[in-house]
Amino acid sequence: MNKMKKILFLTLAVLLLSGLGACERRKTLTETELPEVSRQFIAEYFPDTEVSFAKVETEFLDREYKVVLVNGAKLEFGRRGTWEKVECKYGAVPEALVPEAVRDYVARQFAGHRIICIERDRRDCEVELDNGFELKFDLEGRLIDFDD
Repeated sequence: MNKMKKILFLTLAVLLLSGLGACERRKTLTETELPEVSRQFIAEYFPDTEVSFAKVETEFLDREYKVVLVNGAKLEFGRRGTWEKVECKYGAVPEALVPEAVRDYVARQFAGHRIICIERDRRDCEVELDNGFELKFDLEGRLIDFDD
Protein backbone atom coordinates (compact mmCIF):
# COMPACT_ATOMS: atom_id res chain seq x y z
CA MET A 1 0.00 0.00 0.00
CA ASN A 2 2.88 2.38 0.73
CA LYS A 3 4.17 2.00 -2.84
CA MET A 4 0.70 2.85 -4.17
CA LYS A 5 0.65 6.09 -2.15
CA LYS A 6 4.04 7.10 -3.58
CA ILE A 7 2.85 6.49 -7.13
CA LEU A 8 -0.33 8.48 -6.50
CA PHE A 9 1.64 11.33 -4.91
CA LEU A 10 4.12 11.46 -7.82
CA THR A 11 1.29 11.41 -10.35
CA LEU A 12 -0.47 14.29 -8.59
CA ALA A 13 2.79 16.25 -8.35
CA VAL A 14 3.44 15.84 -12.08
CA LEU A 15 -0.11 16.92 -12.93
CA LEU A 16 0.14 19.93 -10.64
CA LEU A 17 3.46 21.06 -12.11
CA SER A 18 2.29 20.60 -15.68
CA GLY A 19 -0.84 22.60 -14.83
CA LEU A 20 1.27 25.43 -13.44
CA GLY A 21 3.28 25.53 -16.64
CA ALA A 22 0.11 25.99 -18.63
CA CYS A 23 -1.04 28.95 -16.54
CA GLU A 24 -0.59 32.14 -18.47
CA ARG A 25 -1.41 35.62 -17.35
CA ARG A 26 -1.66 38.68 -19.54
CA LYS A 27 -1.82 42.21 -18.27
CA THR A 28 -1.90 45.51 -20.11
CA LEU A 29 0.66 48.08 -19.01
CA THR A 30 1.35 51.75 -19.34
CA GLU A 31 4.67 52.75 -20.84
CA THR A 32 5.99 53.70 -17.41
CA GLU A 33 5.31 50.16 -16.13
CA LEU A 34 7.71 48.66 -18.68
CA PRO A 35 11.19 47.76 -17.43
CA GLU A 36 13.64 50.66 -17.51
CA VAL A 37 15.78 48.87 -20.12
CA SER A 38 12.77 48.60 -22.45
CA ARG A 39 11.85 52.26 -22.00
CA GLN A 40 15.43 53.30 -22.76
CA PHE A 41 15.40 51.11 -25.89
CA ILE A 42 12.20 52.73 -27.15
CA ALA A 43 13.54 56.22 -26.41
CA GLU A 44 16.81 55.51 -28.23
CA TYR A 45 15.59 53.68 -31.35
CA PHE A 46 12.06 55.11 -31.71
CA PRO A 47 12.47 58.59 -30.16
CA ASP A 48 9.55 60.32 -31.87
CA THR A 49 7.08 57.44 -31.70
CA GLU A 50 4.47 56.92 -29.00
CA VAL A 51 3.56 53.61 -27.40
CA SER A 52 0.09 52.59 -28.51
CA PHE A 53 -0.23 49.40 -26.45
CA ALA A 54 1.92 47.43 -24.02
CA LYS A 55 1.34 44.16 -22.20
CA VAL A 56 3.20 41.61 -20.16
CA GLU A 57 2.64 37.88 -20.55
CA THR A 58 3.66 35.72 -17.62
CA GLU A 59 3.88 31.97 -17.97
CA PHE A 60 5.14 29.97 -14.98
CA LEU A 61 8.71 31.29 -14.55
CA ASP A 62 8.97 33.29 -17.76
CA ARG A 63 7.88 36.83 -18.57
CA GLU A 64 7.66 38.59 -21.93
CA TYR A 65 6.79 42.20 -22.72
CA LYS A 66 5.10 43.13 -25.99
CA VAL A 67 4.75 46.69 -27.23
CA VAL A 68 3.00 48.17 -30.27
CA LEU A 69 3.99 51.66 -31.35
CA VAL A 70 1.67 54.11 -33.13
CA ASN A 71 3.68 53.66 -36.35
CA GLY A 72 2.80 49.94 -36.36
CA ALA A 73 6.17 48.67 -35.11
CA LYS A 74 5.95 45.67 -32.78
CA LEU A 75 8.60 45.15 -30.12
CA GLU A 76 9.20 42.12 -27.91
CA PHE A 77 11.31 42.18 -24.78
CA GLY A 78 12.49 39.32 -22.57
CA ARG A 79 11.93 39.00 -18.84
CA ARG A 80 14.78 41.38 -18.04
CA GLY A 81 13.49 43.97 -20.51
CA THR A 82 16.11 43.47 -23.23
CA TRP A 83 14.87 43.41 -26.80
CA GLU A 84 14.36 40.09 -28.56
CA LYS A 85 12.35 41.04 -31.64
CA VAL A 86 11.61 44.20 -33.60
CA GLU A 87 9.12 44.13 -36.47
CA CYS A 88 8.59 47.20 -38.65
CA LYS A 89 6.19 46.18 -41.42
CA TYR A 90 5.64 49.79 -42.53
CA GLY A 91 9.26 50.87 -42.38
CA ALA A 92 12.71 49.50 -41.74
CA VAL A 93 14.31 48.21 -38.56
CA PRO A 94 16.60 50.92 -37.16
CA GLU A 95 19.99 50.35 -38.77
CA ALA A 96 21.86 50.53 -35.47
CA LEU A 97 20.03 47.39 -34.23
CA VAL A 98 21.38 45.24 -37.05
CA PRO A 99 24.90 43.85 -36.58
CA GLU A 100 27.31 45.40 -39.08
CA ALA A 101 28.18 42.06 -40.74
CA VAL A 102 24.47 41.38 -41.31
CA ARG A 103 23.88 44.90 -42.71
CA ASP A 104 26.83 44.49 -45.08
CA TYR A 105 25.63 41.07 -46.28
CA VAL A 106 22.11 42.35 -46.96
CA ALA A 107 23.46 45.44 -48.74
CA ARG A 108 25.65 43.27 -51.02
CA GLN A 109 23.25 40.43 -51.74
CA PHE A 110 19.89 42.22 -51.58
CA ALA A 111 20.63 45.79 -52.66
CA GLY A 112 17.59 48.02 -52.48
CA HIS A 113 15.75 45.84 -49.97
CA ARG A 114 15.20 46.75 -46.36
CA ILE A 115 15.19 44.73 -43.17
CA ILE A 116 11.67 44.81 -41.74
CA CYS A 117 12.14 42.38 -38.86
CA ILE A 118 15.01 41.29 -36.64
CA GLU A 119 14.94 38.62 -33.96
CA ARG A 120 17.81 37.53 -31.76
CA ASP A 121 18.63 35.03 -29.11
CA ARG A 122 21.79 33.67 -27.50
CA ARG A 123 22.77 31.62 -30.55
CA ASP A 124 21.79 33.58 -33.65
CA CYS A 125 20.13 36.54 -35.31
CA GLU A 126 17.35 36.27 -37.88
CA VAL A 127 16.23 39.04 -40.22
CA GLU A 128 13.30 39.28 -42.61
CA LEU A 129 13.53 41.44 -45.71
CA ASP A 130 10.74 43.34 -47.45
CA ASN A 131 10.91 40.81 -50.32
CA GLY A 132 9.95 37.95 -47.98
CA PHE A 133 13.41 36.41 -47.58
CA GLU A 134 14.33 35.30 -44.06
CA LEU A 135 18.04 35.07 -43.31
CA LYS A 136 19.61 33.52 -40.23
CA PHE A 137 23.11 34.46 -39.10
CA ASP A 138 25.37 33.11 -36.37
CA LEU A 139 26.78 35.48 -33.78
CA GLU A 140 29.81 36.11 -36.02
CA GLY A 141 27.55 37.44 -38.77
CA ARG A 142 27.88 34.41 -41.06
CA LEU A 143 24.79 33.26 -42.96
CA ILE A 144 23.73 29.85 -41.61
CA ASP A 145 20.22 29.44 -43.05
CA PHE A 146 17.66 31.16 -45.28
CA ASP A 147 14.06 30.77 -46.29
CA ASP A 148 12.34 32.42 -49.25
